Amino acid sequence: MLKVGIVGLPNVGKSTLFNALTNAKNAQSANYPFCTIEPNVGVVSVPDERLYKLQSLVGTNTVIPTAIEFVDIAGLVKGASKGEGLGNQFLHNIRETDAIVQVVRCFDDVNTIHVNGKVNPIDDIETINSELALADISTLENISKRIAKQVKAGDKEAKIQDSVINKCMGFLEQAQFIDSSDFSDDEKKALQFFHLLMAKPVIYCANVSEMDLVSGNDYTKKLREYLGKNAQIVLICANLEEELVDLGEVEAKNYLQELGIENSGIERMIKSAYDILNLRTYITAGEKEVRAWTITKGTKAPQAAGVIHTDFEKGFIKAEVVSYEDFILAGSWAAAREKGVARLEGKDYIVQDGDIMVFRFNN
Repeated sequence: MLKVGIVGLPNVGKSTLFNALTNAKNAQSANYPFCTIEPNVGVVSVPDERLYKLQSLVGTNTVIPTAIEFVDIAGLVKGASKGEGLGNQFLHNIRETDAIVQVVRCFDDVNTIHVNGKVNPIDDIETINSELALADISTLENISKRIAKQVKAGDKEAKIQDSVINKCMGFLEQAQFIDSSDFSDDEKKALQFFHLLMAKPVIYCANVSEMDLVSGNDYTKKLREYLGKNAQIVLICANLEEELVDLGEVEAKNYLQELGIENSGIERMIKSAYDILNLRTYITAGEKEVRAWTITKGTKAPQAAGVIHTDFEKGFIKAEVVSYEDFILAGSWAAAREKGVARLEGKDYIVQDGDIMVFRFNN
């Protein structure tokens, strides 16, 4: 399951967003620092309207979307790596996540305390990045001490790890995210094993007021200038997202349309997570169930089959494939086969987003 960690300063809207994400009221949300003490964990279904259109065609009562696990930890503050506040105690809870959502306050509200006394999203990001980098430095220093004897003895694996540590330190000492583009394949494997926070892809969630959702504001403009055009930035109003949970699906959609917004902030954030991690979805559809499966871009048919069960990958023979659009037009598997839009693909076929698949394999 895809795992995403939520970080940010206290009182930026992290827990409010978490409540909305998980359709739950179990994450405390209050106007004082460190309201979230124990980390909150919630599993969220990934919205995918395609599944429900397929459900009516194949005649099943069961729809199983893919899911994302979100982990919300206590707000980080300057000095967290040295024990200030509570957030640093829980950083280990997000070390094994696939990506990080950094919630940044981009709204003015005299009734909501800012931990630093003023709203400045760039300062907030620099504070968070510094604390994440310092936590990673501590991790790498511990690893370095542990492997020192093996490195001195010429152990190949230890020398690779030592090289990774030295390269990473160059980034972390500048509080920069780790760019692994010049790492060897072996070094990249070691880097993954370290589970460093500053090596994870980041989505910046700009928490704005409802009136700024469409066009943003001065804070979000400065954020874009600071982060650059390639950064993943999602505008979201955490309070609105929490309110939408209490509305029916149709009423929530209508309300968003009145605001001039097509999709909720949560839907856009989940899409951003899929984009930044190069994830794709394929679908199995039959009378038993319609189910979505998550793979990475470029995954071949046998490995896609292995997501369902390892035996499917080991005994893979062929995959019968229909694109989502062709299946909808055909209306059924039988019609898709009759029209010639269902095809058999072999081991080298690269699965596309929205492919509807049936795997043939040896037991």
